[in-house]
Amino acid sequence: MVRMPKPETQFALPFAAVALAVSLALAGCSADASASQDTEAAQDDVSLLLSSLDDEYKSEATYEAMLAKFGEDTRPFSNIIRAEQRHSDAAKAQLDRLGADYPDANPYIGTIEAPETRLEACQAGITAEELNIALYDRLLPNVQDEEVRSVLEHLQFASREHHLPAFQRCVERGGTMGAGGGMGQGGGMGHGEGGGMGHRGEGMGRGGGMGHGGESADDGS
Repeated sequence: MVRMPKPETQFALPFAAVALAVSLALAGCSADASASQDTEAAQDDVSLLLSSLDDEYKSEATYEAMLAKFGEDTRPFSNIIRAEQRHSDAAKAQLDRLGADYPDANPYIGTIEAPETRLEACQAGITAEELNIALYDRLLPNVQDEEVRSVLEHLQFASREHHLPAFQRCVERGGTMGAGGGMGQGGGMGHGEGGGMGHRGEGMGRGGGMGHGGESADDGS
């Protein structure tokens, strides 16, 4: 007599094979999903960095126009434009790390017209820095990569704590450049006379000093 396998034994192996296949498929899907999420996060950070770079380019081109009109040593533009160039380089370094493409040359250079007066130029600087700070307020909550976050936070800090106050001081001065230095004067006069067994003398002296200072040599960061 042929002995038939019990039903539970007959189907146990196929069910086990199916379960293993499903498990492996789910694991593969999980890995694919994780990789996809990482890729999407990196792409999001690239988009944020490109927005940052674009705005830093605009600021640099704006201050370049001011220097072309009012002179290359005009403060605070001569100081802050160097900081803007460093900001662009910082954003580019992160884009390089993430393997992203970006415009290496500033497309806004030569396309921006400077205001007629230095006061208006400094007022435009205030507007540019306020917009830059507001941009980072929008970008930072969406950053995934901690290194990208650190860089963007530094750029915003420099705009808020260094660039904006420098332009505000410029407006307070009526658009004139800050100056540093000091002047002082002093002198003394005296005379005396004497005779016989005694003498008398008297002296007078006066001195004073004046000094004033403006922004530091570098308002950038």
